[in-house]
Amino acid sequence: MSAQNHAIGIDVGGTGIKGALVDLDSGELISDRIKLPTPEGGKPDDIVQTATEIVEKLAAEEPDAPVGVCFPAIVSHGVTLSAANVSKKWIGLHAEELFEKALGRSIHFVNDADAAGYAETRFGAAKGKDGLIIMTTLGTGIGSALIYDGVLIPNAELGHLEIEGHDAESRAAYSAKEREDLSWEKWAKRLQKYYSTLEFLFTPDLFIVGGGVSKNYQEFLPLLELNTEIVPAVHRNNAGILGAAALAVRSERRDAGARGRSAEVGVSPDEPGR
Repeated sequence: MSAQNHAIGIDVGGTGIKGALVDLDSGELISDRIKLPTPEGGKPDDIVQTATEIVEKLAAEEPDAPVGVCFPAIVSHGVTLSAANVSKKWIGLHAEELFEKALGRSIHFVNDADAAGYAETRFGAAKGKDGLIIMTTLGTGIGSALIYDGVLIPNAELGHLEIEGHDAESRAAYSAKEREDLSWEKWAKRLQKYYSTLEFLFTPDLFIVGGGVSKNYQEFLPLLELNTEIVPAVHRNNAGILGAAALAVRSERRDAGARGRSAEVGVSPDEPGR
C-alpha cells in the first residue's frame, strides 16, 4: 500500500488535541492515537505548539504525509471567524498560515464538524447515501455539517440556532448535561426540541450524531420522536481526525491538478488564466 494514501489528521478540541496517521483506503487509524490536553485558555500560540508536538511525532514515520487540522470555529479560506470554546484571540486570525509557519509545511485547515461530516461521508454512516444529511457533534458545544448527495456544504453553524430564546448549544450540548447533572431523559427532552427544530427547518433525510457521547447513543437516541432517521456516527470521536486527513489529501490532489492544468496551457499557477 502506497504512503500517498496516508495522511495525518489533527483534531483540536476544547479539552484535548488528538492526532493519528490515517489510511485513506480503509478509513482506519494506522498509528496510535496521540492525545494531549488543550492548553488552558486555548490561546493560538499554545494550541499551535501542542499540535506541532503531535504532528512531529506522527511525521517521524512518514515525513511527507499530508497534514489536515480541524478546529472548533467557523473557518473561511484558512481564517478563523469565531471562537466558541477557545480564546477570543482566534477571531479573525489567519490560522492556517500560523500552523503552516510553525510546522514548516502546507496543511489543510477546516472546521471540526465539517471534518467529521466528511469522514462519515467517506467512511461511515453517510457513505453512499443521497439526499440531505445533517451531522451534529454533541460535546462542549454542538457542531454541525450539511451533506447533500455526498457533497459537504461547509460552515453550517446549526448549534447556534436560537430556540426559545436560548443559543441551542447552551442548553442541548453534552456539556450542558454534565454541567447541570441532567438525567438522560431530561437531556433528551432538550435534544428533542433541538432536532425537531432542525427537522422543521431542513426536512433532512438522515441525522447523524457524533461526539464522544455518541458511544452512549442507546441511552438517548431511542428517547427521541422524529420523522427523520437518526443514527450514531460510525467513527464517533475519531471522525475529526479521519476527515481532516482525508480533506488534506483531497486539497493536495486538487492543487496538484490545478498546477498541472496551468502547465499545460503555459500559465503559472500563481497567475490568472488567459
